[in-house]
Amino acid sequence: MSFEDLPVVCTGETRFTGVANHQASFELAQSEFNRIKSLLDQRVVSQSEYDQRRTQMEAARQVYESSKNGAAQQFQSLQAARARVALARKAQADTVVRAPFAGVVAERLVTAGDYVTKGMKVAIVVRVNPLRIHLTIPEQFVSAIAVGQPVTFEVDAYAGRQFEGRVKYVSPALQAAQRALTVEAIVPNANGVLKPGLFATARIEQPARTPGVLVPHDAVVTSAGTGRVYVVNGDHVDERIVTTGETVGDLVEITKGLKAGERVATKNLAKLADGIKVEN
Repeated sequence: MSFEDLPVVCTGETRFTGVANHQASFELAQSEFNRIKSLLDQRVVSQSEYDQRRTQMEAARQVYESSKNGAAQQFQSLQAARARVALARKAQADTVVRAPFAGVVAERLVTAGDYVTKGMKVAIVVRVNPLRIHLTIPEQFVSAIAVGQPVTFEVDAYAGRQFEGRVKYVSPALQAAQRALTVEAIVPNANGVLKPGLFATARIEQPARTPGVLVPHDAVVTSAGTGRVYVVNGDHVDERIVTTGETVGDLVEITKGLKAGERVATKNLAKLADGIKVEN
Protein backbone atom coordinates (compact mmCIF):
# COMPACT_ATOMS: atom_id res chain seq x y z
CA MET A 1 0.00 0.00 0.00
CA SER A 2 1.45 3.35 -1.00
CA PHE A 3 0.90 6.63 0.75
CA GLU A 4 -1.20 7.88 -2.17
CA ASP A 5 -3.66 4.98 -1.68
CA LEU A 6 -4.44 5.91 1.90
CA PRO A 7 -7.67 7.80 2.63
CA VAL A 8 -7.85 11.18 4.28
CA VAL A 9 -7.99 10.90 8.06
CA CYS A 10 -8.26 14.15 9.97
CA THR A 11 -5.88 13.62 12.88
CA GLY A 12 -4.38 17.12 12.71
CA GLU A 13 -4.27 20.12 10.47
CA THR A 14 -3.24 17.99 7.45
CA ARG A 15 -3.85 14.39 6.50
CA PHE A 16 -1.31 12.02 8.04
CA THR A 17 0.91 14.95 8.99
CA GLY A 18 3.79 12.72 10.15
CA VAL A 19 3.87 10.74 6.90
CA ALA A 20 3.79 13.89 4.79
CA ASN A 21 6.68 15.44 6.74
CA HIS A 22 8.77 12.28 6.52
CA GLN A 23 8.07 12.01 2.81
CA ALA A 24 9.24 15.59 2.29
CA SER A 25 12.41 14.92 4.31
CA PHE A 26 13.14 11.78 2.27
CA GLU A 27 12.58 13.56 -1.06
CA LEU A 28 14.85 16.40 0.05
CA ALA A 29 17.58 13.95 1.14
CA GLN A 30 17.21 12.03 -2.11
CA SER A 31 17.52 15.25 -4.11
CA GLU A 32 20.65 16.23 -2.18
CA PHE A 33 22.13 12.77 -2.69
CA ASN A 34 21.50 12.90 -6.45
CA ARG A 35 23.18 16.32 -6.61
CA ILE A 36 26.21 15.11 -4.62
CA LYS A 37 26.43 12.01 -6.80
CA SER A 38 26.69 14.12 -9.98
CA LEU A 39 29.32 16.30 -8.30
CA LEU A 40 31.27 13.21 -7.28
CA ASP A 41 31.35 12.07 -10.89
CA GLN A 42 32.87 15.44 -11.71
CA ARG A 43 35.29 15.03 -8.77
CA VAL A 44 34.01 18.26 -7.17
CA VAL A 45 33.14 16.66 -3.80
CA SER A 46 34.92 14.06 -1.76
CA GLN A 47 33.96 10.43 -1.31
CA SER A 48 33.30 10.97 2.38
CA GLU A 49 30.74 13.71 1.68
CA TYR A 50 29.08 11.44 -0.86
CA ASP A 51 28.88 8.60 1.68
CA GLN A 52 27.47 10.97 4.27
CA ARG A 53 24.68 12.12 1.93
CA ARG A 54 23.87 8.56 0.99
CA THR A 55 23.59 7.58 4.65
CA GLN A 56 21.31 10.53 5.31
CA MET A 57 19.09 9.57 2.37
CA GLU A 58 18.83 5.93 3.54
CA ALA A 59 17.94 7.07 7.06
CA ALA A 60 15.26 9.39 5.70
CA ARG A 61 13.90 6.56 3.53
CA GLN A 62 13.68 4.18 6.47
CA VAL A 63 11.89 6.81 8.56
CA TYR A 64 9.51 7.45 5.67
CA GLU A 65 8.80 3.70 5.17
CA SER A 66 8.28 3.25 8.90
CA SER A 67 5.90 6.19 8.93
CA LYS A 68 3.93 4.73 5.99
CA ASN A 69 3.66 1.35 7.73
CA GLY A 70 2.45 3.04 10.89
CA ALA A 71 -0.16 5.00 8.91
CA ALA A 72 -1.32 1.81 7.21
CA GLN A 73 -1.72 0.12 10.60
CA GLN A 74 -3.70 3.11 11.85
CA PHE A 75 -5.91 2.89 8.78
CA GLN A 76 -6.57 -0.81 9.42
CA SER A 77 -7.44 0.03 13.01
CA LEU A 78 -9.81 2.70 11.74
CA GLN A 79 -11.48 0.21 9.39
CA ALA A 80 -11.89 -2.26 12.24
CA ALA A 81 -13.37 0.47 14.44
CA ARG A 82 -15.80 1.41 11.67
CA ALA A 83 -16.85 -2.22 11.35
CA ARG A 84 -17.47 -2.39 15.11
CA VAL A 85 -19.53 0.79 14.92
CA ALA A 86 -21.60 -0.65 12.05
CA LEU A 87 -22.24 -3.83 14.05
CA ALA A 88 -23.20 -1.79 17.10
CA ARG A 89 -25.60 0.31 15.05
CA LYS A 90 -27.18 -2.82 13.57
CA ALA A 91 -27.52 -4.34 17.04
CA GLN A 92 -29.19 -1.15 18.21
CA ALA A 93 -31.50 -1.11 15.18
CA ASP A 94 -32.47 -4.73 15.89
CA THR A 95 -33.82 -3.65 19.27
CA VAL A 96 -36.36 -1.34 17.62
CA VAL A 97 -39.65 -2.92 16.49
CA ARG A 98 -41.36 -1.05 13.66
CA ALA A 99 -44.86 -1.64 12.32
CA PRO A 100 -45.22 -2.01 8.54
CA PHE A 101 -47.91 0.69 8.54
CA ALA A 102 -48.91 3.79 10.50
CA GLY A 103 -51.36 3.08 13.30
CA VAL A 104 -52.05 3.04 17.02
CA VAL A 105 -50.90 0.47 19.59
CA ALA A 106 -54.08 -1.26 20.75
CA GLU A 107 -52.38 -3.72 23.10
CA ARG A 108 -48.85 -4.20 24.40
CA LEU A 109 -47.98 -7.85 25.00
CA VAL A 110 -44.55 -7.41 26.66
CA THR A 111 -43.04 -5.02 29.16
CA ALA A 112 -39.59 -3.53 29.63
CA GLY A 113 -37.08 -6.21 30.59
CA ASP A 114 -38.95 -9.15 29.02
CA TYR A 115 -36.92 -11.51 26.82
CA VAL A 116 -38.33 -11.79 23.30
CA THR A 117 -37.41 -14.08 20.43
CA LYS A 118 -37.87 -13.97 16.67
CA GLY A 119 -41.52 -14.29 15.68
CA MET A 120 -42.85 -13.42 19.14
CA LYS A 121 -45.71 -10.92 19.26
CA VAL A 122 -44.85 -7.80 21.22
CA ALA A 123 -47.80 -5.53 20.42
CA ILE A 124 -51.05 -5.27 18.48
CA VAL A 125 -51.19 -2.26 16.17
CA VAL A 126 -54.39 -1.19 14.43
CA ARG A 127 -54.78 1.14 11.50
CA VAL A 128 -57.36 3.83 12.23
CA ASN A 129 -57.21 5.90 9.04
CA PRO A 130 -58.64 4.84 6.75
CA LEU A 131 -60.87 2.08 8.13
CA ARG A 132 -62.41 -0.86 6.31
CA ILE A 133 -66.07 -1.70 6.77
CA HIS A 134 -67.19 -5.28 6.09
CA LEU A 135 -70.68 -5.56 4.65
CA THR A 136 -72.91 -8.56 3.93
CA ILE A 137 -75.06 -8.19 0.82
CA PRO A 138 -78.10 -10.50 0.24
CA GLU A 139 -77.90 -12.70 -2.83
CA GLN A 140 -80.66 -10.89 -4.72
CA PHE A 141 -78.69 -7.63 -4.72
CA VAL A 142 -75.37 -9.05 -5.93
CA SER A 143 -75.84 -7.76 -9.49
CA ALA A 144 -76.25 -4.20 -8.22
CA ILE A 145 -72.91 -4.08 -6.35
CA ALA A 146 -69.75 -2.74 -7.98
CA VAL A 147 -66.40 -1.33 -6.92
CA GLY A 148 -66.50 2.44 -6.49
CA GLN A 149 -70.11 2.73 -5.31
CA PRO A 150 -70.72 5.20 -2.43
CA VAL A 151 -71.69 3.78 0.95
CA THR A 152 -73.44 5.57 3.81
CA PHE A 153 -73.66 4.00 7.25
CA GLU A 154 -74.45 4.62 10.88
CA VAL A 155 -73.02 3.22 14.12
CA ASP A 156 -74.75 2.91 17.48
CA ALA A 157 -72.04 4.96 19.18
CA TYR A 158 -73.07 8.07 17.19
CA ALA A 159 -76.83 7.76 16.80
CA GLY A 160 -78.25 9.85 13.98
CA ARG A 161 -74.85 10.67 12.49
CA GLN A 162 -74.04 9.39 9.02
CA PHE A 163 -70.61 8.41 7.73
CA GLU A 164 -69.55 7.87 4.15
CA GLY A 165 -67.22 5.50 2.35
CA ARG A 166 -66.74 3.82 -1.00
CA VAL A 167 -66.79 0.16 -2.09
CA LYS A 168 -63.22 -1.05 -2.53
CA TYR A 169 -63.54 -4.83 -2.78
CA VAL A 170 -66.29 -7.26 -3.83
CA SER A 171 -65.82 -10.93 -2.96
CA PRO A 172 -65.76 -13.27 -5.98
CA ALA A 173 -67.96 -15.83 -4.20
CA LEU A 174 -70.94 -15.91 -1.86
CA GLN A 175 -70.85 -17.29 1.66
CA ALA A 176 -72.49 -20.70 1.32
CA ALA A 177 -74.05 -20.66 4.80
CA GLN A 178 -75.72 -17.25 4.44
CA ARG A 179 -76.10 -17.04 0.65
CA ALA A 180 -74.66 -13.54 0.94
CA LEU A 181 -71.83 -11.59 -0.63
CA THR A 182 -69.01 -10.01 1.36
CA VAL A 183 -68.13 -6.44 0.41
CA GLU A 184 -65.44 -4.13 1.81
CA ALA A 185 -65.62 -0.34 1.74
CA ILE A 186 -62.92 2.19 2.61
CA VAL A 187 -63.92 4.87 5.12
CA PRO A 188 -61.85 8.02 5.80
CA ASN A 189 -61.27 8.54 9.54
CA ALA A 190 -58.81 11.41 9.82
CA ASN A 191 -60.27 12.65 13.09
CA GLY A 192 -60.26 9.20 14.68
CA VAL A 193 -63.96 9.31 15.62
CA LEU A 194 -64.67 5.80 14.37
CA LYS A 195 -63.12 2.90 16.27
CA PRO A 196 -62.20 -0.51 14.84
CA GLY A 197 -64.76 -3.14 15.85
CA LEU A 198 -67.89 -0.94 15.77
CA PHE A 199 -71.05 -2.50 14.33
CA ALA A 200 -72.41 -0.55 11.37
CA THR A 201 -75.68 -0.47 9.47
CA ALA A 202 -74.95 0.55 5.90
CA ARG A 203 -76.78 1.54 2.75
CA ILE A 204 -75.38 1.23 -0.77
CA GLU A 205 -76.94 3.31 -3.51
CA GLN A 206 -78.44 1.16 -6.24
CA PRO A 207 -79.42 2.09 -9.79
CA ALA A 208 -83.07 2.84 -10.36
CA ARG A 209 -85.16 -0.24 -11.09
CA THR A 210 -88.78 -1.28 -11.44
CA PRO A 211 -90.16 -2.20 -8.00
CA GLY A 212 -91.36 -5.76 -7.48
CA VAL A 213 -94.59 -7.05 -6.01
CA LEU A 214 -95.17 -6.51 -2.28
CA VAL A 215 -96.78 -9.28 -0.24
CA PRO A 216 -97.30 -9.71 3.52
CA HIS A 217 -94.27 -11.11 5.30
CA ASP A 218 -96.38 -14.04 6.55
CA ALA A 219 -97.09 -15.13 2.97
CA VAL A 220 -93.47 -16.16 2.33
CA VAL A 221 -92.11 -19.49 3.50
CA THR A 222 -88.31 -19.80 3.46
CA SER A 223 -86.73 -23.25 3.48
CA ALA A 224 -83.03 -24.01 2.85
CA GLY A 225 -82.56 -20.47 1.59
CA THR A 226 -85.41 -20.75 -0.95
CA GLY A 227 -88.52 -18.59 -0.72
CA ARG A 228 -91.99 -19.94 -1.56
CA VAL A 229 -95.49 -18.54 -1.72
CA TYR A 230 -98.85 -20.23 -2.35
CA VAL A 231 -100.95 -18.55 -5.02
CA VAL A 232 -104.70 -19.04 -4.71
CA ASN A 233 -105.95 -20.37 -8.04
CA GLY A 234 -109.69 -21.03 -7.85
CA ASP A 235 -110.33 -23.73 -5.24
CA HIS A 236 -106.68 -24.77 -4.81
CA VAL A 237 -103.22 -23.26 -4.34
CA ASP A 238 -100.18 -23.37 -6.60
CA GLU A 239 -96.74 -23.41 -5.03
CA ARG A 240 -94.36 -20.79 -6.46
CA ILE A 241 -90.62 -20.43 -5.87
CA VAL A 242 -89.90 -16.72 -5.57
CA THR A 243 -86.97 -14.37 -5.16
CA THR A 244 -87.36 -11.85 -2.38
CA GLY A 245 -86.03 -8.31 -2.24
CA GLU A 246 -86.21 -5.55 0.31
CA THR A 247 -88.41 -5.63 3.41
CA VAL A 248 -90.73 -2.66 3.81
CA GLY A 249 -92.37 -2.78 7.22
CA ASP A 250 -94.60 -5.89 7.30
CA LEU A 251 -94.29 -6.37 3.54
CA VAL A 252 -91.69 -8.26 1.51
CA GLU A 253 -90.72 -7.42 -2.07
CA ILE A 254 -91.03 -10.29 -4.57
CA THR A 255 -88.69 -9.59 -7.47
CA LYS A 256 -89.27 -12.84 -9.35
CA GLY A 257 -91.90 -15.60 -9.42
CA LEU A 258 -95.09 -13.60 -8.75
CA LYS A 259 -97.20 -11.24 -10.84
CA ALA A 260 -99.05 -8.20 -9.68
CA GLY A 261 -102.69 -8.92 -8.82
CA GLU A 262 -102.18 -12.58 -7.92
CA ARG A 263 -103.64 -13.64 -4.57
CA VAL A 264 -101.41 -15.39 -2.03
CA ALA A 265 -102.23 -17.37 1.08
CA THR A 266 -101.14 -15.84 4.37
CA LYS A 267 -102.48 -18.35 6.95
CA ASN A 268 -101.83 -21.99 7.80
CA LEU A 269 -98.93 -22.11 5.36
CA ALA A 270 -97.41 -25.10 7.17
CA LYS A 271 -100.43 -27.20 6.11
CA LEU A 272 -100.32 -26.13 2.48
CA ALA A 273 -98.74 -27.89 -0.50
CA ASP A 274 -98.96 -27.60 -4.25
CA GLY A 275 -102.53 -28.46 -5.47
CA ILE A 276 -104.22 -28.55 -2.05
CA LYS A 277 -107.77 -27.28 -2.14
CA VAL A 278 -108.68 -24.23 -0.10
CA GLU A 279 -111.76 -22.25 0.67
CA ASN A 280 -112.01 -18.70 -0.62
